[in-house]
Amino acid sequence: MKLLIAFSLLIVLIVFQEQISWFSLSIPASPGYYQDGDFVIGGLFSLRVTAGDTKSKFGFKDTISMPDIVYADFTKHYQHMLAMVFAIENINKDPNILFNMSLGFYLFNVDFIEMKAVESSMALLSGETPPVPNYSCRPEKTDKLVAVIGGISTGISTQISRVLSLYNVPQISYAPFDQSLGTEVQLQSPYQFPVHTTALYQGIIQLLLYFTWIWVGLVVPDDVRGELFLRDITEEMNNHGLCVAFAEKVPEFPARDTINRKLFMERFILTRVIVAFGDTYSLLRFVYNIYCNTPFGNIWITTSDWDITTLPFQQNLGYTYFGGGLSFSVHTDEILEFKDFLRSVQPRKYPQDIFIQDVWSNLFECPYLDKDWIRELSQCEQNGNLSTRPLYLWDMNTSPSSYKVHFAVYAIAEALHEELSLTVEGDSLRKGGPRALLPWKLHPFLQKCQLGRSSNEQNVMNNEVSATKLDIFNYQSLQSGTKAQVKVGKFVYESHSVQHFSLNDKIIMWGEHHNHTPFSVCSQSCPLGFRKSPIEGKPFCCFDCLPCPDGEIANETDMDQCIKCPEDQYPNKQRNWCHPKITAFLSHEDTLGAVLVSVAISLSVFSAMILGLFICYRDTPIVRANNRNLSYLLLVSLMLCFFCSLIFIGQPRTVTCVLRQTIFGVVFSIAISAILAKTFIVVVAFKAIKPGSTLQTWMVTRVSNAIVCCGSIIQVCICAVWLGTYPPFPDVDMHSEFGQIILWCNEGSTLAFYCVLGYLGFLASLSLLIAFLARRLPDTFNEAKTITFSMLVFCSVWISFVPAYLSSKGKTMVAVEILTILASSAGLLGCIFLPKCFVILLKSGGLPRKKFSI
Repeated sequence: MKLLIAFSLLIVLIVFQEQISWFSLSIPASPGYYQDGDFVIGGLFSLRVTAGDTKSKFGFKDTISMPDIVYADFTKHYQHMLAMVFAIENINKDPNILFNMSLGFYLFNVDFIEMKAVESSMALLSGETPPVPNYSCRPEKTDKLVAVIGGISTGISTQISRVLSLYNVPQISYAPFDQSLGTEVQLQSPYQFPVHTTALYQGIIQLLLYFTWIWVGLVVPDDVRGELFLRDITEEMNNHGLCVAFAEKVPEFPARDTINRKLFMERFILTRVIVAFGDTYSLLRFVYNIYCNTPFGNIWITTSDWDITTLPFQQNLGYTYFGGGLSFSVHTDEILEFKDFLRSVQPRKYPQDIFIQDVWSNLFECPYLDKDWIRELSQCEQNGNLSTRPLYLWDMNTSPSSYKVHFAVYAIAEALHEELSLTVEGDSLRKGGPRALLPWKLHPFLQKCQLGRSSNEQNVMNNEVSATKLDIFNYQSLQSGTKAQVKVGKFVYESHSVQHFSLNDKIIMWGEHHNHTPFSVCSQSCPLGFRKSPIEGKPFCCFDCLPCPDGEIANETDMDQCIKCPEDQYPNKQRNWCHPKITAFLSHEDTLGAVLVSVAISLSVFSAMILGLFICYRDTPIVRANNRNLSYLLLVSLMLCFFCSLIFIGQPRTVTCVLRQTIFGVVFSIAISAILAKTFIVVVAFKAIKPGSTLQTWMVTRVSNAIVCCGSIIQVCICAVWLGTYPPFPDVDMHSEFGQIILWCNEGSTLAFYCVLGYLGFLASLSLLIAFLARRLPDTFNEAKTITFSMLVFCSVWISFVPAYLSSKGKTMVAVEILTILASSAGLLGCIFLPKCFVILLKSGGLPRKKFSI
């Protein structure tokens, strides 16, 4: 195993030597900013990106097809260097930290070029620029190196680690936390600042839910880190009912003109809200595509790793694209006195700082001079205060990266303190002077800090805090015209069940293109009364809106299914609310009910008048003809038929439901039996006996009584069986009439009801048949013709009743039965008795008797 490791080291060194040799011919050496001390910390920072950074050499990933417009001087990144200088100055002021020994630094600008990062790493180890691999040309520098802080991205950190790990020099990366960092073949991975990425996902989800942004685009770098973010946040969005409109993977090194401009524009025009995950450098190519292909008006949600205020455009143009954006940043406290330190920074204060020349030239638009630049820059120093610079050039607030660098310096100083405390007594240090410290001895102490190497997020924090706090910032244009990142909310994540989200949306400004909170949906919300219908082949956030079917409502927007109203309620016309149904029955107060009552009473009174007339003229031949007792019985039964219709009117109750059909059936059976008896007597009288005989009188009395009694008793038996088995009862009908609860009498046994009607039909048909046969028998007062006509009317009415009754509902059904009762009874009354009344009243008591009277 040891032999294998030694062989691997030899191969790596050979490769690095070849690459560095070629690299030194193609890229000029980068001088560093060195300040001596008893111990030296190396710093590898990135200050600019240029179109010239597109040369690829020897397998290193520096191929960037980036247009010339993407030239960015990240002067704000100079704050990272100043954070390191500030921390080292404060440590050197405290003699107790390093036992009166000092810290120095060796700073390099590697831009965003991975090969420069390799070269600068070798320069830290060799002390010379260009570096000589595996040689220490300046021992006074290299022997003091104890640790290195850098770089700004995963790619740069990886290349630095490939060099430093060969010599076991600790490296602390201030790049965004990357779970994949350290998985490549190398001896050790750099220390990282762990971030609870779950908190970031949940914070973004809560923000989207707060503004009801359910149609969201995702932009991630095309690497392992972007893949992990895309996988995790997509899962969380689906769990919360949010949809991914598109996922744009930004290639790390795209070829020229490979972007589909039409698709790019279509995606960003149709999607209002975009969540961007990545660092400033990895998304530079994406920013250029936005500048060239996308109209204004998108709302961007980012992390602090992608500083949307630092763009390769002018300030106003950058705000036009990204103004109103929201960004999440891990909550950090301001570094004490750091702002005062930034205000005091001047070129004259740090004459050996080789980087401040470029920074000052960009910040204050000073001429860039190679010679006597300190003297020439004096013309800018009258306004040379960093606090006066606009946000897109400089930010006086401590950036997350600066905070990491500051923390890293103190972590190294603490590790040095622990190591010195264990190895050397303080007095001996002062007497004998400092001794060279092996860098690898700091590893055990660095591992005690809140730093880690593991690719597993659960293991990177040895001292994991109980809650993760994220601040939410809004990119705004202030009244003074300056641009600023304004804190508008915060998110505290403790667990999936314990989260605290707060946002002051009243102070949020949505940029130049929105006067109010924008919407981001695939389909407009379905209004009340409509339900969502998924569109085949599209995410669940895309849908059509269909109206609710009859009897159902949607009392909320965007309902997946309509809900049915309770049986005692009905939907309104808009189908968004259920109203209580009103109870309905044929009452006496209704117009129809009042008319039927009036008709029934009128016909009953008319029947009583005819009965009185017959009684008054009872001795006249026309009254005595055809058995006057049957005439009296028929008139009384018809009068009761008219009255029984009144039982059908009013709110159904148990008593009325039982009595209405029973009384109707029995009374009608008496009336039809009386008519049948009359018809039968006419036939028997003319066919079987001689007039005036004793047999005739006997037969008239006995046969008529027998027919009436038998006909009525059979109907009474049918009604008794009906009431004994399944009698009628009050019931409610919720569905027949819209918006009404119909109170009605359920007939109970439908078979029994139609048996009653069938029996009445049998009696009527029999009477019709016999009367029809006797219609031509000679007699002045022969009733066969009138009975025949009355039975035709009666049968026609009741035959029409059946389909009308079956097709009607609610009050109409009851009214149909009442009208049938009244019409059939009135038909019998009019056809049989009106002609006799006419004779009695207009012919003075009727014609004289011819042959005989019955």
